[in-house]
Amino acid sequence: MNQLPSVFESIEKLKVGVIGDVMLDSYIWGKVERISPEAPVPIVSLHHKEERIGGAGNVALNCRSLGSQVFILGVTGEDEEAMKLEKLLKENNIDTSYLVKSKHRITTNKTRIISRNQQMMRLDAEVETDLDKHDEKVVLNKLAAFIEQENPDVLIFEDYNKGVLTQAVISKAITLCKASGVITTADPKRKNFFSYKGVDIFKPNLKEVKEALNMLFEEAGIYLLRDIHKELQNLLQHTISLITLSEKGIFYQWEENAAIIPGHLRSIADVSGAGDTVIAVASLVYAATKNAHLMAEIANVAGGLVCEEVGTVAIDKEKLFRECEILLV
Repeated sequence: MNQLPSVFESIEKLKVGVIGDVMLDSYIWGKVERISPEAPVPIVSLHHKEERIGGAGNVALNCRSLGSQVFILGVTGEDEEAMKLEKLLKENNIDTSYLVKSKHRITTNKTRIISRNQQMMRLDAEVETDLDKHDEKVVLNKLAAFIEQENPDVLIFEDYNKGVLTQAVISKAITLCKASGVITTADPKRKNFFSYKGVDIFKPNLKEVKEALNMLFEEAGIYLLRDIHKELQNLLQHTISLITLSEKGIFYQWEENAAIIPGHLRSIADVSGAGDTVIAVASLVYAATKNAHLMAEIANVAGGLVCEEVGTVAIDKEKLFRECEILLV
């Protein structure tokens, strides 16, 4: 595809904001050889621990991996996990100037115990209640300052239902972006699914759509997906629907242009983080090209690639480029 080099070059010139639920992902890797005599549970002999950027931070990391200038907006606690997360973000050249530290919350930390590349258990330390009015105001003030000072090209909403993206934050953020000509894209969760009114790109997965619209169906063909887009658009007045279909690929619709982009055959190791990669890549490609079909094609390739890795990992730019050269003909 002759336009690929210019697309990837354009992405490197973008300024991107990612707002939402930032997290620290902790991994405990070990070996299981026996069952505990104390209870019917496996004993894990610890090999090593690892910490990675998770949640909205992983979306930011994916954007940074593609070369864009990236700013993270979110809320952490005033704790050790916040310091670790901020250190990781800075080491990956993600700007933390607009990150908020709250006295009323802890930093979300998801700890996964893994043996033989299989996740055995996950321990979550988090607060899921909505931001209080004070923290909500601080977040919106940071966002307004970010838009005024940085003049971003796109703002990505990454929602994990942890309370940072309240209805007020979402609606006021979209209003601020529209007033400044900033593209908005959203990866929603059930709680505030219908709060993203007026965004440019709305990216749920098929399961989230079924639950939100209270629909029952086994197979989702192009005509049903078109109907879903129409129903979503009646409720949200958004521009583009981008619906991930797991191993079956991705659906998009912009005006009357719609297609299912089939998934590519992969050796799947772990699907965690694939949605983060899809929304990141889709947002950047669309901001760089305004081409919805190309956006869906490249995001589809990217989502499949990261599923070949264990744990949440960012997309490899060179690998994505090579795969797109092969697959997008």
